[in-house]
Amino acid sequence: MDRIEAMKVFVAALDEGSLAGAGRRLARSPAAVSRAIALLEQHIGAELLHRTTRTLKLSEAGERYASACRRILADLEEAELSAAGERVAPRGTLTISAPPISGEEILRPILDAYLEAYPEVSVNLVLLDRYASLVEEGIDVALRVAELPDSSLVAVRVGGDVKRVVVASPRYLAGHPPLLEPADLGRHRIITTTHFGHDAWVFPPAAGSAVSRSVHFKPRLVVNSVRAALASAVDGHGVTRLYTYHVAERVQDGSLKVLLRNAEPSALPVHLLTPQGRISVPKVRAFMDFAVPRLRAEFSRLSVQAQAFQG
Repeated sequence: MDRIEAMKVFVAALDEGSLAGAGRRLARSPAAVSRAIALLEQHIGAELLHRTTRTLKLSEAGERYASACRRILADLEEAELSAAGERVAPRGTLTISAPPISGEEILRPILDAYLEAYPEVSVNLVLLDRYASLVEEGIDVALRVAELPDSSLVAVRVGGDVKRVVVASPRYLAGHPPLLEPADLGRHRIITTTHFGHDAWVFPPAAGSAVSRSVHFKPRLVVNSVRAALASAVDGHGVTRLYTYHVAERVQDGSLKVLLRNAEPSALPVHLLTPQGRISVPKVRAFMDFAVPRLRAEFSRLSVQAQAFQG
């Protein structure tokens, strides 16, 4: 087995979480998988993986080497596809990351249709409440709701009216002090998620000021699930802050009320991101061409929905 093939085995083991999983994915025996890892470790002179009976954990050297392997394999794929030119149809596994709710409810139906249109492509959809490093984590495309820093990533805008809103249930509000300005949050039970700030929320400057307002608090509930935070707020257990598309249905049916409307931050853009060079890979190009107009239509619909309940 040459080093490139061994790298593929190594990366597959990381993606699958086990040597056995890598063997199943690549149709290799357990012995062949172990030999591939051993070949790499012997070549670089360092242990790459800490193995137990159930888990794999990267060593410090393994973390650095894994990032390099992903870059090398991606570059190799791009070189082969470039040489083949237009004769290559979309195929292979497309890895996409997205926030959990937008990934499940907005992107997933589009992916289902994409897979029907391109039978030679498989998709690995990774739902994350954090920003993934696309190159280091082997991600082809990411759906991201945020202002983007300058980077080498290719960004295609698919929406631009997603706001962060503070909400609570009428039942909760009936039994607690009025919440008329951000400073009032200190008198309330806060339900927050790690993605939205677990001990402070930032608001635009007050009238006549140029300094953003940062309101610190001690949350009663911190949870890494938007669905859990939403459900807790609907059940009357506190105040939470989420995106407009998270809460739209609950606001429309009266389960939640939008608060602090005069202190809402500016709307955030939504982009599809892909590393430089990946856009030329047929499976990525086909996905971008397929998904962008559909995502724009869906986020436009959600924007109209949000304006209706905020108006």
